[in-house]
Amino acid sequence: MTAQTKKRNPVENGDAGIGKALVGFVSNNEDLGPIVRHAFESGRPEALFHNLRSIAKRKEVEIEELCRLHYEEFILAVDELRGVLVDADELKGALSGENLRLQEVASALLLKLDELLELYAANKNVGEALATLKICLQVTSLCQACNRDIAQGKFHTVLKTLELIEKDYLQNIPLNLLRKVVQKKIPMMKLYIEKKVSGEFNEWLVYIRKFAMEIGQSSIRQASLDRQKDERMRAWQREAEECSRVGFDEHAYALDLEYIDEESALEYDLTPVYRAYNIHVSLGLGEKFREYYYSNRLMQLNLDMQISTAQPFLESHQHFLAQVAGFFIVENRVLRTAEGLLSESQVDTMWEASISKVTSFLEEQFAHMDAANHHLLVKDYVSLLAATMKKYGYQITSLLEVLDKNRDRYHELLVSDCRKQIQGIFVKDSYERMVIEKENDYNMNVAACQLEPIHTVPDLPYVAPFSSSVPGACRIIRSFIEDLVSYLSYGVVANSYDVVKRYLDKLLIEVLNDGLLTLIHNGSLEIAQLVQIAGNIAFLERSCDMFLLHATQLCGLPKRLLGKPHSGLTARAVLKASQNAAFNGLITLANSRIDEFMLLLTSIDWTTEETPEHANDYMNEVLIYLDMVVSTAQPILPREALFKVISGSLSHISDSIITVLLSDRVKRLSVNAVVGIDIDLKMLEEFAEDRFHTTGLSVLKKETSFKDCLVEIRQLTNLLLSNHAESFMNAVIREKSYASLDHKKVAIICDKFRDAPDSSLFGSLSSRNVVQSARKKSLDVLKRRLKDFS
Repeated sequence: MTAQTKKRNPVENGDAGIGKALVGFVSNNEDLGPIVRHAFESGRPEALFHNLRSIAKRKEVEIEELCRLHYEEFILAVDELRGVLVDADELKGALSGENLRLQEVASALLLKLDELLELYAANKNVGEALATLKICLQVTSLCQACNRDIAQGKFHTVLKTLELIEKDYLQNIPLNLLRKVVQKKIPMMKLYIEKKVSGEFNEWLVYIRKFAMEIGQSSIRQASLDRQKDERMRAWQREAEECSRVGFDEHAYALDLEYIDEESALEYDLTPVYRAYNIHVSLGLGEKFREYYYSNRLMQLNLDMQISTAQPFLESHQHFLAQVAGFFIVENRVLRTAEGLLSESQVDTMWEASISKVTSFLEEQFAHMDAANHHLLVKDYVSLLAATMKKYGYQITSLLEVLDKNRDRYHELLVSDCRKQIQGIFVKDSYERMVIEKENDYNMNVAACQLEPIHTVPDLPYVAPFSSSVPGACRIIRSFIEDLVSYLSYGVVANSYDVVKRYLDKLLIEVLNDGLLTLIHNGSLEIAQLVQIAGNIAFLERSCDMFLLHATQLCGLPKRLLGKPHSGLTARAVLKASQNAAFNGLITLANSRIDEFMLLLTSIDWTTEETPEHANDYMNEVLIYLDMVVSTAQPILPREALFKVISGSLSHISDSIITVLLSDRVKRLSVNAVVGIDIDLKMLEEFAEDRFHTTGLSVLKKETSFKDCLVEIRQLTNLLLSNHAESFMNAVIREKSYASLDHKKVAIICDKFRDAPDSSLFGSLSSRNVVQSARKKSLDVLKRRLKDFS
């Protein structure tokens, strides 16, 4: 059977696409919304309905076909379903009975369940309450710990506890009231702690300012002890070096336990500073505290730098400098131990500002000081301050430069003091040989000054070859060297020995030597005093080496430097020249005194007719005086100087006699007067010969003796008393016997000489028959020849 083909209408043909799509959606169990929306939007809902009805019809046909195919199975399923329904009714009845029984049992259980749920709720509430109480208890315990620690002053622990409360508990406190109380109390506690530690710090500021002076004094005292220890070590080293040059000394390097000691320093407490700083850092106020600390310490420093004018600087300088030292010693420890509280730049700034004020003030005070010992006292303390601050790492160059700038000023004052002292000992000195009766006096005046090579004390009483001004001057000069070395020590001068040597030369030349020259030339001294001064100069001149040795030892230099060329003092040659000036002064003084005796020559009768039997009176006075000069000078003067003085005096006597004979005071000269001079000369020659041997000058094998100093007057006397006076004109004889005579002087004196008395009434009567003597003839011949020669 064939199905008749139906003719499709235009709608069906036009909506075939919608139908296919609708079939596909239905087959796939997809949502029909989009296709329905499309149909209505396109204005063709009828086609949609038509297609839906077509699909429904096809489904009905399919259902009918399915039912037809499974009819028997449906019947069987219905039968089974009915059986199931019977079973279900039975099960329902059984379940209903069970339900009744279950409800009966469950009613009691439900009551128990309600009670249990109530218990669970109560348990939950109790747990929450316990958790709340636990948190509150922990917070209150921490708060109690804070109160306890605050009472005990454990502020750092309190802040740690407060930080723990704020970080871990504050936001978790379940009780609002407790949370508000804790939130309110935490800032109050922090503020209390800040005020408390700030108060302690302020008290520390007062304490440390009072204690800073003691800190500085203790540190400076320790620096002084260290300096003394260093000086002892250098002395031992020099001694060991000297011993090594002459032989090994087993004790040179022995360990001296007496000087092994730990450094002692005054302890001071910085706990309030550390405490306050750490607390402020913990509070987040570290920068505020750093500024507060710096400003307050700077204010204290400015107060310390204000020096009161009510007290002299010499009395207050140690306290002032010790206060400065103590301040910066404290700051150095704060810088090293309180990390971050101070910066090096801040400490350097304070130090530079302070040291600038200190140096300026020192320069002003040094300029007004008029005593060298005051200069030295302040300098020593300033150098100790510099050594102390250098140990703590501070720059001290400006301090040392101030001392170096005032070196010349100090030297001027020191020289001025030495000049006054030396002038004082010169005025007090009687210029007599010292008589030492006590061993202590010997050690102090001779041994200590190394004026004698004797290492043991001689028999007392001991008569020294010098007067009291020599050891006095030596002590002053040694003190000058010590003071000068002390001033130059621990300064900027690299080689203090050269400076000391230069200043020492200046002192010896400008002060000591000038003072000696003033004594020599003032004309008020006796011969014995001038002799003693000349002897003193010899000792002072030899002491120059001792002065130089003392300087080398104080400057820490080896003794071998003194043996180098040009290592001596210029003053030694100057003193040597002054000694020669003293010798010349002796000669001048002795000659002036001799001139007083020689004035007696004018009272001599130069035309006497009597032959003298004794020497003239002036010669006795001269011999007594010369004997005094020799006895005074011999124990003191060196033999060369003694020879120079005595020979000078004898030559002066000879010249004086000849000068008198040449002068207009002697108009005529008789042979008896010449015989008197001959007697005088013999006594003088005998004295000269005796003293030349007794003084030991003959041992020197000098070409000229004392007697040779009288050769001119001796040759003149011999010529006038000679019977062959004309032989003077013989060159050979004159060179042999009259070499010291000047023919002009001889002519003048011969012209005055008369071998017989002048003609007179009685003379002409008595000499009428007298024949001229051979001496007169010879002398007349000499006179004529001298006239012809001239």
